[in-house]
Parts: sequence; structure tokens; C-alpha cells
Amino acid sequence: MKISVITAVYNRASTIGSTIRSVGAQNATDLEYIVVDGMSTDETSKIIAENSSLISTSIREPDTGIYDALNKGIQASTGDVIGFLHADDHFHDNDVLEKVRSKFSSGDIDAVYGDLLYVDAENPDRIIRYWKSGEYSVRRFRLGWMPPHPTVYVRREIYDRFGGYRTDFGSAADYECMIRLMAKHQIRVGYVPQVLLRMRVGGESNASLKNRLLANRDDRRAWVVNGLKPPFGLRIMKPLLKLPQYLSAKSYKLK
Repeated sequence: MKISVITAVYNRASTIGSTIRSVGAQNATDLEYIVVDGMSTDETSKIIAENSSLISTSIREPDTGIYDALNKGIQASTGDVIGFLHADDHFHDNDVLEKVRSKFSSGDIDAVYGDLLYVDAENPDRIIRYWKSGEYSVRRFRLGWMPPHPTVYVRREIYDRFGGYRTDFGSAADYECMIRLMAKHQIRVGYVPQVLLRMRVGGESNASLKNRLLANRDDRRAWVVNGLKPPFGLRIMKPLLKLPQYLSAKSYKLK
């Protein structure tokens, strides 16, 4: 089973090198790595070139945002399974992709996800939030839950059947995609009960109050456009479910 990992990047010279090397350090066979650079104006393209031996396909052209870039990566990929590693993030350990592969091989599964650590932007060993996802069920979506998108791996045939990211949803495009695939079409989903990724704090949807309000609005719209009734109190439940993640971060110990 071939796994394609896609990184979309724009002006991330300070972190893109460690992200690329994180993929290169994986103990995985049959791995394809695609980097999509939206015409960065800093040293990003230079760092990508310096690490070209770790990259299968490099795309450098203008895009309309991260989800447009991820769609380009999906189109360029040749793997059986597709996942993403954002340009600020890195894998938790060198066996992440093998854990993902093993879960897919364990049964009839269309998608896999795991746990996520939010870490300090300057010190990736300092944990801010520990997102312990828990076992999957469609019902949990209606309670404001969602799997951490950066840990989600999906069979390419699912994207072929149901489409990729809707760029008109802005920073909520990942949520809309998961609602469409998991709640509407109810694809088969498996859970890896281990941390798969470390994400530096400061994602686009949380970058400002305005972005957070827009994302909340689009979260509700994600249900409507898919012909589903939005959960009652969605705007309240999603933020509330994040609170335990800050508390559990204190008890999590890096190995």
C-alpha cells in the first residue's frame, strides 16, 4: 500500500525544513512525498530545493490558499492513501506512517486518524494541548466532535468518489470535507490511539477572532450544504470540547 503525504506551504522558511526532514525520517516503504509551494517570497523555495532528495514531486505555482494547494497535491498524488503534513508541523515519531499503514491493513477501512499534540511554536517539546481523539462514531459529530484533521488519512478512491476540499469554505474546508465524507457518506473510519503529529500553535482558523467567527459560521453551513441538519449548539459545543485538551496537556509526557 502506497502512502502519499502532501505539504502545502507559503512563506514558511523557518519550519519547512524540519517538516520535510520529518517525512524523510519515516521508517516507511512505498512512500510518496509531494510539496506544493504557492510561490513563496522568502527562502522557502531554496530550502525545498536543498531537500529535494526527500521529495517525490515538487509543485511551485500560484494558488488561492491552502485548500486549493492540497487539492493540487491530491490530483498529483499516486498513492492508495493520502494524508497531509502542514508546513509548521512534524510527525511525532519515525513510525507514524507504518502505524497508519497497519491500521488500514487490519480491516475494511476507508480513513484513519489518531491523536494530536499542539506544541509551542518556538519549542516543539512544550505541549500546549493534547487532543486525545477517542474512538470514532458518526453520533459524536452531532455533539460537536471531529477527528483532528492533520492526523486524517483517506483512501484516494474516496476523494475520487466524493471530491476533495471546497475552497469556498475558507479555514472550515477541512471540517466540511469530514462532514461530507464521514457524516453524509458514512465512510468506514478507524482510530489509531496514539499521538501521530505535533502541530505548532497558530493555525489559520484560530489566528484571529474574526477568523474564528467565520469558521464557526461555516461549520454550521457545512452541515446544511450536505443536506444534514446542523447540531443544536454547535458553535458552543465545539469550543467547549477543546477545554479538556489544555488540562490533559499537563499530564502528557513526551517519550
